[in-house]
Amino acid sequence: MLIKEFCNIGDIVDMQSGVAFKKSEYSTKGVRLFQIANVSFNHIKWEEIEYLPESYIKEYSELLLEEGDIVMALNRPLLNHQLKIAQIKKSDTPAILYQRVGRFKFLDGENPKYFLYFLQSPIFIKWLKEQLQGVNIPFINKSKLLAYNNFPKQERDQQDLIVAKIEELFSEIDKGVEELKAAQEKLKVYRQAVLKWAFEGKLTNEEVNDGELPEGWRWINLSELGELGRGKSKHRPRNDKKLFGGQYPFIQTGEVKAARHTIKSFEQTYSEIGLQQSKLWKKGTLCITIAANIAEVAFLGFDGCFPDSIVGFTANTEVVLAEYIFYFFKGNQSRLEAFAPATAQKNINLNTLENLFIPYCCLEQQQQIVQEIESRLSVCDKIEEIITNGLQQAEVLRQSILKKAFEGKLIN
Repeated sequence: MLIKEFCNIGDIVDMQSGVAFKKSEYSTKGVRLFQIANVSFNHIKWEEIEYLPESYIKEYSELLLEEGDIVMALNRPLLNHQLKIAQIKKSDTPAILYQRVGRFKFLDGENPKYFLYFLQSPIFIKWLKEQLQGVNIPFINKSKLLAYNNFPKQERDQQDLIVAKIEELFSEIDKGVEELKAAQEKLKVYRQAVLKWAFEGKLTNEEVNDGELPEGWRWINLSELGELGRGKSKHRPRNDKKLFGGQYPFIQTGEVKAARHTIKSFEQTYSEIGLQQSKLWKKGTLCITIAANIAEVAFLGFDGCFPDSIVGFTANTEVVLAEYIFYFFKGNQSRLEAFAPATAQKNINLNTLENLFIPYCCLEQQQQIVQEIESRLSVCDKIEEIITNGLQQAEVLRQSILKKAFEGKLIN
């Protein structure tokens, strides 16, 4: 059934924006303040909560959200090409609307979910992207939004049919997505199990008693297997412009965490002045983070510098494989995080790493262990890729359903 009649959004809804309350008005308890951070793609989240005094419920009663309201972020309205819009549930009330969040109020006879799904459709998202203003903080102008004149008008019974069909199809997709995400979680558990088994001798068919090392293995300090040293960044302030802009790659903890195995890219470089107050580590150095992100590891894919929040490990190849140490850290990150004191800025020190006990076996066994790990994790990577593709296809299918719905092609 093709849609033949269109209207302005402002013909079917009124939109209200909240008030810019001052920080001095906030309270430690009372009524929740509904901000942009609280609306996401098709759901409300309350991880970040600010409160206003209980008395504001009466004073700002016109800004109180009600069950069934549709709310939308007017600043930064898109997240990964998805519109930050959702419907208020009973558990989300009471809450008072803050500035730059729009609340839609519908004329009698309109189905709010019909409107909600249309605004999530590729038809509307394409238009919205072209209308956004602002560079650092893109926003949609209220009057432009209400003046959108291609809203597909339908009688209430037709709106209900379309919404019911969308939700029937979405329900089927949701089941598939749930299964894919459950498989993802199982993969994470299996990856950690592989790394645990590896350093207990269970991947190499060693005879092992629980809690003991295989015969011929022993515990050894990491400092006995190679050279450890903290990165250097002596100059203060650390962000002095003269330190940067040269030819020497400068790596930070976030880049170690982001690399799955080898660091292949960098955002900053040191100048000659920067190099003089630092150190150039060789390609292949194992980088171990000791601040912010604890015990993340990756190999340098080039010669580079890093600050003292990263420790460099150069393996003594006569006694240990660098990859063996890499996978040991991958499997023991949570254990090492436990060494960090409970402070705002978590960190461990060089001494912690120097005295870290490693289960040690001969080079031949190390090689076999690394091969077993990589073989099993390679299978995991392939399965992960299939799952990721499945999740992406699910989102493409959702968009296709919405597109057909508002072209009049979803129901006869």
